[in-house]
Amino acid sequence: MVLLGLILLGIHQEIGEARTGTAPDITIGIVGPMSGDMAELGRYVREAVGLQAEEWNDKGGLLGRRIRVLVEDDHHDPKEAVAAAKRLVRARVWGVIGHLTSAASLPASGVYHAAGIPQITPSSTDPRLTEQGFRNLFRTCGRDDQQGEVAARFVLDALHPRRVVVLHDQTPYGKALANTFSRQIMRRDGRLLTTTFTLSPGGKNMALVLEAIKAKQPDVIYFGGIYREAGLLVKQLREYGVKATFVSGDGVIGTEFVSLAGEAATGTYLTFAPNPLQSPSAETVMKKFQNRYGAIGPYSLYAYDAAGALFTAIARAKPKAAARPELLRVSQVLHRTTYMGALGMLRWNRKGDLVNPPYVIYETRKGGSFQGWFEQVTGRPPQPRG
Repeated sequence: MVLLGLILLGIHQEIGEARTGTAPDITIGIVGPMSGDMAELGRYVREAVGLQAEEWNDKGGLLGRRIRVLVEDDHHDPKEAVAAAKRLVRARVWGVIGHLTSAASLPASGVYHAAGIPQITPSSTDPRLTEQGFRNLFRTCGRDDQQGEVAARFVLDALHPRRVVVLHDQTPYGKALANTFSRQIMRRDGRLLTTTFTLSPGGKNMALVLEAIKAKQPDVIYFGGIYREAGLLVKQLREYGVKATFVSGDGVIGTEFVSLAGEAATGTYLTFAPNPLQSPSAETVMKKFQNRYGAIGPYSLYAYDAAGALFTAIARAKPKAAARPELLRVSQVLHRTTYMGALGMLRWNRKGDLVNPPYVIYETRKGGSFQGWFEQVTGRPPQPRG
């Protein structure tokens, strides 16, 4: 009788736990630069994933459990990125949204691969990342070799330069972007005069580079790097009297660049994905985000869709625990998933790259429809004739 009573007590406890929803949370990692000079980008991603998790929790959670987000700071540093990745593995997360930069994603990706944890980066664009063959690795952004080609085509077709200076900040992202642009320029017009310079981290050798650029008298300057160095570079180029058209990539677009460059930002050209304001699928999400947090960041929708795709794959794979064999099934499902998100339809190839990654050109000017400063000038849908 005592044994029967204990068994019945255990059954009642299990039923009670199920009714009160005390199953352990499903923990999802968010990792990126949450402090330092790139903390603003980290905040945008943290808020976007948090909003997606909140929406799922309001509808009952994931597999009958609540989603909990665990935020780690990689300080935009490769060593810190590996340390943050190991902490997330020890925390037994079911998936990771991050890292933001290629410099962080490249070393950290091996940690997640060893643990079988699905990793979706919203903004790491270095081609080497998905060339590693990791089946658990995905991105909701494009690749540098894709946007470098778009930039080169625009420069040749629209700007018709005689002399081009190519410059990068020595980061994996900056190098890949600059190298792709240079290769495409040479392939399309081998007679064009091009010169390549490097910028020290933090722009420590800025004065020397500016003098060298001025001596080349370029028509176009292409920069591979992020908004911090780009903003300072553009501002000082104009102060040095260099009037060359400035062109760069997705690591520059954002109001932070404009704040650093000031009026000198006007007339620069940047590659990025098509304006989400022109996509009906993004309208509702953007309104929610703006009502909750205010300004939307350049990678907010990418992070929002990364989280939504991950949660959808987990729901379909139904893993029993955050164990490697179970989580590998999540990645397998994600490879077969067509996800309809704020950015539209997302599908991934065997490498984890988007099947149709679009890039367009934006011109920086006050009053632009994207973030108030950027106006899409290529790839725009046809306008109705009055």
